[in-house]
Amino acid sequence: MSRLLSRCLSTILLLACLVSIGCVAAPPTDTATPPPETGSASGPATGQATGKPIVVTTTCRTDADCTVKDVGNCCGAFPACVNVNSATDPKGVLAQCQASGMMSVCGFREISACQCVAGQCAAKDAQADTLRPAPPSTETVH
Repeated sequence: MSRLLSRCLSTILLLACLVSIGCVAAPPTDTATPPPETGSASGPATGQATGKPIVVTTTCRTDADCTVKDVGNCCGAFPACVNVNSATDPKGVLAQCQASGMMSVCGFREISACQCVAGQCAAKDAQADTLRPAPPSTETVH
């Protein structure tokens, strides 16, 4: 009975996490945004030389194409697995958030390594040995 209860609770927790992630998804990219004023630091994250918005690239062919970089979010630092040659602009992202009044869920999971999965850079899963077993029961059986 406890195994069934454990599976049910795990499923509910997983669904709650998925719903939470859906709530903080980025807005659609086809949303019209007014062009930033010249010299404005509050516009979208832009490249220094071109003035065009920076697009973070996550495509890959091998694990060596992926690395952890700070892509930024509305809270500040946000490490993610991206292509080693991808440009990032965490300060620009933060400035855009402040200018538009957007907020973000703060905090992030620590990424120790990246891998190429189906052509996209992704964080490697935690090693199984990092999980701790349940402590032994302290109850005495008579």
